[in-house]
Amino acid sequence: MRSQRQTLIVRLAIVAILTPILLAACGGEDEDPTPTPQPATQTPTTAASTPAATPASSPAADSPPAATLASPPAVSPVASPVSGSPVSGTTGRSITREEFQQQLLQHFNFEPAANQGGTVVIGESGDISTVNPILANDTLTISIVGTFFEPLVGASPIDGQPVPALADYWEVSPDGLTYTFHLNRDARWHDGTDVTAEDVKFSFDAVLDPNTGSSFRTIVDDAIESYEVVDPDTFRITASDRLVSFLYEGPGAVFIVPKHIWEPVGFESWSFDGGSTGQDPSRVIGTGPFKFQEWVQGDHVTVVRNDDYYDDPPHLDAVTLQVQPNSDSAVLALQNGQIDAIEILPPEQVETIRNTPGLAVEIYDFFQMTIYGFNLDAEQTTLFQDKEVRQALFYALDRDSITRNIFLGYGEPAVGTQPRLSPAYAPDRMTPQYAYDPDKARELLAAAGWTDSNGNGTVDKDGQELDFDLIYVGGETVVDQIVSYMQEAWADVGVKMEPRSVSGGALIDALESHDFEMALLAFSLSPDGSQGPLFTCDAYEGGFNFWRYCNPRYDELDEQQKREFDPNLRRELLIQQSQIIWEDQPVGVIRFGVARTGYSTRLHNFIPNGYGFLWSLPYVWVE
Repeated sequence: MRSQRQTLIVRLAIVAILTPILLAACGGEDEDPTPTPQPATQTPTTAASTPAATPASSPAADSPPAATLASPPAVSPVASPVSGSPVSGTTGRSITREEFQQQLLQHFNFEPAANQGGTVVIGESGDISTVNPILANDTLTISIVGTFFEPLVGASPIDGQPVPALADYWEVSPDGLTYTFHLNRDARWHDGTDVTAEDVKFSFDAVLDPNTGSSFRTIVDDAIESYEVVDPDTFRITASDRLVSFLYEGPGAVFIVPKHIWEPVGFESWSFDGGSTGQDPSRVIGTGPFKFQEWVQGDHVTVVRNDDYYDDPPHLDAVTLQVQPNSDSAVLALQNGQIDAIEILPPEQVETIRNTPGLAVEIYDFFQMTIYGFNLDAEQTTLFQDKEVRQALFYALDRDSITRNIFLGYGEPAVGTQPRLSPAYAPDRMTPQYAYDPDKARELLAAAGWTDSNGNGTVDKDGQELDFDLIYVGGETVVDQIVSYMQEAWADVGVKMEPRSVSGGALIDALESHDFEMALLAFSLSPDGSQGPLFTCDAYEGGFNFWRYCNPRYDELDEQQKREFDPNLRRELLIQQSQIIWEDQPVGVIRFGVARTGYSTRLHNFIPNGYGFLWSLPYVWVE
């Protein structure tokens, strides 16, 4: 059975549960709506981020070559933390769902709905991978299934902090280890059945059972010591340790599914069952503000309003995710009114859309980095064992030029591994800075023994040329341009890279089996800055360390940051981790992206931001 972690690398988007890292997208410009407030009764919770990978294959994978941009496009400011947001590892009681709703009301100006009904169509260049939330692991899929399934804990669209979702609130014991979750007593499954703590237990059992192939099994297992049903409305979890990211990596990483629907299906059959493919809609029963209607693979997925939602039902009748052949066709469909929104506009189309009557653009920071990853498994290839080789390849890339010429200034050249929204963003602390220097690249290659001994233009060592394949998901202009630039830049220093465009599924298969030499992809990261699932030694299997990188010092710092509740001290540990990766170069972080979301102005209360693209759908109304 194909591991479900595979789907993790196929999409670029921001998430809807509190999972640690996910495949990601890039994006658009900020135009804050300023409507009149109305009571916030739905609770939009975006999945927090566990690592997630995404082949850099969509406009979300913002692009390369040339120098410095005089003044980068304006990006919406980062939201300030919400007073009273619960922090993992603290003791006492969390805020309640109602209290969080009041925070939303204070932060966002929701416009009173002038109309009820209508359908919103979202254009995407890729498809979801499943409608079974236990198996979802790419950001697009999690965003969509998060409209009809909910975790106990979600991530606030204000600042990414853990907030109540299906749990009305939770309590933390004085030692910070025991979390007691009180379920919303009004919550019902879409078939009318009461939600109980037995459903919660069953969902955790499913994630932790290796037969389901859940991508988050290792992450959840490491975070949780035990769990139990206290009573029908109460569920208790004991953490493995007092961990800063516990709510992200434990209860926030598990969507709750109905036991009475899925228990008859053996865990080993989940990936093939109709409830995973959408062929049996009767199995796709959630608790969210929308209900699943249908999934026509490769074409669209549609959800409809849940009239019996325990908060106020959404204003919309339905939302459809419509798969577009490519970004150009998506832009044309937006201009023609066939779709209402595109998460990631091609950089060259931003001004066109902004200047089109009836359309608007939002540009905002988000947790995405575009990277290329080396296969450091010596049994697969020995080309990249020397750090000097990996550093040389990075010196050979003009990341300023890539940002300026391919992404037209959207985003920023990466310095370090922590993007701007991260609490550990510290580009000034990173050494070396890897300023574009092809001569330095040649020096490092020569120091590692790679020289052009026969004058054919490609460096060699011990009879082997530095010649390798780069796999990527092609078809989007910016991605193809990035790959073309990388090929030319590396050829200039005597390195031969052969691009090989593959499907998203093939890329994932290759990463998971470690059957690749180099891969281009994108990751969406956790709001708390944790990157351990990408780089720790034990993340070879069940994590996202596809490169098989291992540095004991990095792992030591990771164990420390997990347990450090002083935000300043923890930030320092995260920066030190970033420095290690930056110097060792198991991956080359090309750039940090911004989202460029284009949408129709007929959508009111549509507020995509760095903490979620679709979180505001329950509030949206259309003219």
